[in-house]
Amino acid sequence: MLRQARREDIPAIHRVRMSVRENRLVSRVITDADILEAIEVLGRGWVVESQGEIVAFAIGNATDGNIWALFVEPEYERRGYGRQLHDTMVAWLWSQGLGSLWLTTDPGTRAQRFYEAAGWKRTDTTQRGEARLELHRQTVE
Repeated sequence: MLRQARREDIPAIHRVRMSVRENRLVSRVITDADILEAIEVLGRGWVVESQGEIVAFAIGNATDGNIWALFVEPEYERRGYGRQLHDTMVAWLWSQGLGSLWLTTDPGTRAQRFYEAAGWKRTDTTQRGEARLELHRQTVE
């Protein structure tokens, strides 16, 4: 079941985030306050529950169009949860009046291929070596 993320979901969001095999957090710590601000002030988050447990989440920033996070627990991959979260988040961000979205991810990963399959285009490489991808509203209409 997909639903909007709530503050009480933050521990499960951390758990899912730390369970992933790719794009692991190494350079900084994401705090509860960071997630709360991301889902209540700067944008919105969504979670997918399976048998009452959160197994995937996504967070989009409505102020700058950044896809802040989209992660699925490894044992729940390839069930369509990532695409469901992606499509819900992108539709909501478009409804907020944004004309383009952006994200960064490690290059050559399944995540990069996932986004490219959804219409995203690689536009740059960050100073940290991450791939920057963008999605423009007209590419999905």
